[in-house]
Amino acid sequence: MEKMKTEVRLEDLPGPKSREELEAEKAPFEEYCKGIFDVGNEFVKPSSLKGVRWLSCTMYIFTPHSAANLAELGAETIKIEMPRMGDPMRHTSPFNEAYVFPLHDTRPRTGMGLGCANANINKYTITLDYHLEEMKEAFYNLVKISDGLTECYRPGTFDRWKQSYRYLQEINPRFIYVWGGGFGYGPKVFGGSYDILGQSHAGLASITGFHEDFGGHTTKATNWCIDWYSGTQITVAVLAALHWRRKTGLGTFIEFSQVQAATRVCGYGVPLYGRFGIVRQRWGNMDTQLCVHGIIICGKSDYPDAKNPQLADEARYVMISAFQDEDFKELCKVIKRNDLFEKYKTHKARVEAEPQVEIYAELEKWAADKSRSEVVRILENAGLLVMPVLNDEEVYNSDHYHERGTVRWLDDPLYGDMVAHSTYSAGLLAKTPRKKTWEMRPVGADNIKVFHELLGYPVSTVQGWYDKGYV
Repeated sequence: MEKMKTEVRLEDLPGPKSREELEAEKAPFEEYCKGIFDVGNEFVKPSSLKGVRWLSCTMYIFTPHSAANLAELGAETIKIEMPRMGDPMRHTSPFNEAYVFPLHDTRPRTGMGLGCANANINKYTITLDYHLEEMKEAFYNLVKISDGLTECYRPGTFDRWKQSYRYLQEINPRFIYVWGGGFGYGPKVFGGSYDILGQSHAGLASITGFHEDFGGHTTKATNWCIDWYSGTQITVAVLAALHWRRKTGLGTFIEFSQVQAATRVCGYGVPLYGRFGIVRQRWGNMDTQLCVHGIIICGKSDYPDAKNPQLADEARYVMISAFQDEDFKELCKVIKRNDLFEKYKTHKARVEAEPQVEIYAELEKWAADKSRSEVVRILENAGLLVMPVLNDEEVYNSDHYHERGTVRWLDDPLYGDMVAHSTYSAGLLAKTPRKKTWEMRPVGADNIKVFHELLGYPVSTVQGWYDKGYV
């Protein structure tokens, strides 16, 4: 029998289907990205987690950050703090100065520091002393109408208060419970943790800094990098749990160790010891896998007359990448040390420790009479990958970050203009972008909204709780 002819439809054919689609395909990639991400118009697009309600019994950085990620993606996130004081992180900023707005109406002479910025974005803020028997009902009522909770107390604390997962799942079987601890369960279960402790116990600090042969020491990352990293890891786990619940209808318990997270960023350190018994060393600004691929110091600052010593003395560092044989040959030509290329023609030869020490010393000798910007200009003209080590002022003024919306000014509903470098720096989403609506709100700012409007308690009841210090 003759085979029936299959009708070919235009929409089934590959390639553009209209003149407009053709023009879009012809557009440069950058223009395409500008159009599809439409930076600055995030609020006209939907939010991926709209309809999710999350409770955050957290403090400091890593667990609050995990809940803030959900809030940026559209979840209604309610931060529950201790009455009057609030999250201890509210009281931190550079050297505990720079208070930017009042903390609480009972403490008129105190304010909140910038140290807590970015970790509590878009959250509603209530106060509730939930360990009191008088306030258990209000806490349980919140659990009944919420999708999950994050807490960071010492292990077993919420269990003693009958607020842990095994109690809350009986109240709400769909509930997702996160305990973000320092060590997690195990021999050190009762050890508290902070970012620097996590960097230390996980071995990260031991490989951060210069080798002692160069006068260096073990050092911590200046910012709380493990806290921010851990918060992101928790968010990924929560998203997976939400997906699991869509399939099964059930919640789950997520246990997260901050210290354990830090071991992951140690790279090959532990496997190296496990396989060969070799303890990884500190190598400062050199890369143990690539050469040349590191940071050198130049002899002159780009801002020699600046009053700020960080500009006058420290704007001298440059990252150089020339690990391909052809690029290394060009680099040696630029610094007039062709003999180095003849000596270390292959990457295998120059990536060893002693060659690296020699090569970087020669690079810094060449840069000793040059400023950072001079080194960048010379190496860029030679076609090499080079980048100045930017400070906060230079990051703030970077055209690249402003065009992408990474750093931008936002009109906060309470505090007016504030610089935002969160949210939009975490990855651009074309269809459901992250959004920043407000920075951290004052202690208990949403007590009436949550207790009265959401849970239905009379205003007089809430006022009574307030007078007794329960909220």
